[in-house]
Amino acid sequence: MPLLYTIGKLTVGNVMMLGWRPRVEGLEHIPKTGGVIFAGNHLSVADELFLGSVQPRHLAFWAKSDYFNGTGIKGWFNRSLMNGLGAIRVERGGGRAALTAFDGAIPVLKAGDAVAIYPEGTRSPDGKLYRGRTGTARLAVAAGVPIIPVGMIGTEKVQPIGQLLPKPARGAVTVKFGKPIDPEGRGDDRTSLRALTDELMAEIQKLTGQEYVPRYAPAKPTKD
Repeated sequence: MPLLYTIGKLTVGNVMMLGWRPRVEGLEHIPKTGGVIFAGNHLSVADELFLGSVQPRHLAFWAKSDYFNGTGIKGWFNRSLMNGLGAIRVERGGGRAALTAFDGAIPVLKAGDAVAIYPEGTRSPDGKLYRGRTGTARLAVAAGVPIIPVGMIGTEKVQPIGQLLPKPARGAVTVKFGKPIDPEGRGDDRTSLRALTDELMAEIQKLTGQEYVPRYAPAKPTKD
């Protein structure tokens, strides 16, 4: 585990655990070693903070390329911080540029690290679970690593859309981990990836109990 990430676990991680007392279920499903993808519903900016805090693995998160390309002292600081945390570089823009995020994650996963992805692609604007995009399945098949379904419950109460910082709410959050989904033997064609994605979303829905919406979530969440 990178040193800066370890420091973050001991500081921010402990603050999250002691301050919010999240309930955790299914830790036994997380492999102790080897690459793994955590794929969960997305209700709040705080989701990744709670995910990183409640489970013991290093979580390689995504960071826009601007943090790696800066100049001067600020650029050096941001670049050192991202590298020290083990972040995955994401190019801004669509098309091939967006796919570099997945390209960058494959060697990370093959090296035995963990990555978090939100298949819905954005935060749910209304607490419902929306149709998953196939990028998670594509990455799991390409890297040959299992997917751990993750169910986040209550994070939208701690940090609703539009709120800058999490608010005190002890015991309001529950994080559930499901059984690993093995991509071995799955094809990388569109039909196979869609089937794997739908299976994943069904497992997430079982964990959260959310109402499922069979269409993609709006690109930009709005305040209620």
